[in-house]
Amino acid sequence: MTAIWLAATACVATMGLAIQRGATCTVAAVDEVLTHRRTRRLLAMLEASLWVAGGLALAQRGHLPGAMPDSFAPSGWTVAGGALLGLGAWINRACVFGAVARLGSGEWAYAITPLGFFVGCLSEMTLFRRPHAEALGVASPLFQAIDIFVPVFVLFVLWRIGAGLRSRSDRDPDARPHQMIWNPHSATVVIGVSFVITLLLVGRWAYTDVLADLAQAMSGAPGDLALPAVLLLALYGGALVGGWTTGRWRSTVVSASQLLRCFVGGLVMAWGSLMIPGSNDGLILIGIPLIRPYAWLGFASMFCAIAAAMLAQRAWSRSRPTAPAPAQAGMGAHRTAAKDD
Repeated sequence: MTAIWLAATACVATMGLAIQRGATCTVAAVDEVLTHRRTRRLLAMLEASLWVAGGLALAQRGHLPGAMPDSFAPSGWTVAGGALLGLGAWINRACVFGAVARLGSGEWAYAITPLGFFVGCLSEMTLFRRPHAEALGVASPLFQAIDIFVPVFVLFVLWRIGAGLRSRSDRDPDARPHQMIWNPHSATVVIGVSFVITLLLVGRWAYTDVLADLAQAMSGAPGDLALPAVLLLALYGGALVGGWTTGRWRSTVVSASQLLRCFVGGLVMAWGSLMIPGSNDGLILIGIPLIRPYAWLGFASMFCAIAAAMLAQRAWSRSRPTAPAPAQAGMGAHRTAAKDD
């Protein structure tokens, strides 16, 4: 058991390192689509799902032990939960992945996001009084097509390895490996592989699930939460190491408005994730790889909610009257420029 704990902890710490170095975040992915008309980050996140799907399929083919998480019936609560999850991520200015990365960069206000998520889990049933999501108990379509999917995935892995070797020639020869910032695709490969190994070692694990279990005491005896708590600390520890080694770590001054934004963002994300159920880490790394319809619907609703909030914010900013420029006042006059946060 000690060896399993150590291996799982190392995998989760590696996941935190990858989240930090690759800067994977759904909010950043939506912004890239709207601003630059590119889908690089979004495709990278879906690639993480592909690696999880491939790892689980290979484990199933090899008859490795490990229980697969349940599927849930999609409903209107799934759509509402995805919308709240997206709204909370927009308020927070980072999804649950992005919050880990920004905390690892020394943005200390994001230490409040898990606290907001925890409080949201405590208050969600009282506020919304929704029925519990119906577990379907059906096999994943992924495993029903395993004979076709496994060979295709092996070919994809070989292609990805070849592409990675070719890209090495484009890197700065003077850059040290531990200082390099990974592109989103490289980071999500590491996230996907690390998550699969952790899932096979210790079962269902996503860091938002840990916060939900701590809040709602769903795991029973306190001892059942010992390993998840250790893994949660390992995730943040890996992100901090990633920020420090890449030179991204900058200890920032925390304002009251930042703390409020992160707390409210975490709170709303928790409400949404329990309605779906599953936050964007659980959707991307569990539901989507297993081809669960509720996960695809929830993630699509989250993505659209973030996009709608961003577009509304930009429209409101354009509609605000522009302040007149200050008049010149002799040789001592100077110019001021407003800078949006």
